[in-house]
Amino acid sequence: MAKGFKTGGRISGTPNKVSASARDALLEAFDQLGGIEALVAWARTDPAQLYRLWGKLLPSASAEVDNPPEGFGQLLQAAMKRAEA
Repeated sequence: MAKGFKTGGRISGTPNKVSASARDALLEAFDQLGGIEALVAWARTDPAQLYRLWGKLLPSASAEVDNPPEGFGQLLQAAMKRAEA
């Protein structure tokens, strides 16, 4: 490899095949399990788990269940209304 220059391999930012396949499989499973409507139903029954998941997906946000990320309540309510429509 030339100093400071990439010479071969994947283009920067391109996901590898395993990551792409895993993401596609998870999306398919999400759809088969009910998609957004199922996620909203789960959130209604166990919001603490949803807050934990939110914290893992958005590392800059607080993962504390007692202190959900600012604006999360509005986002969750909007998703619930969308699922009800």
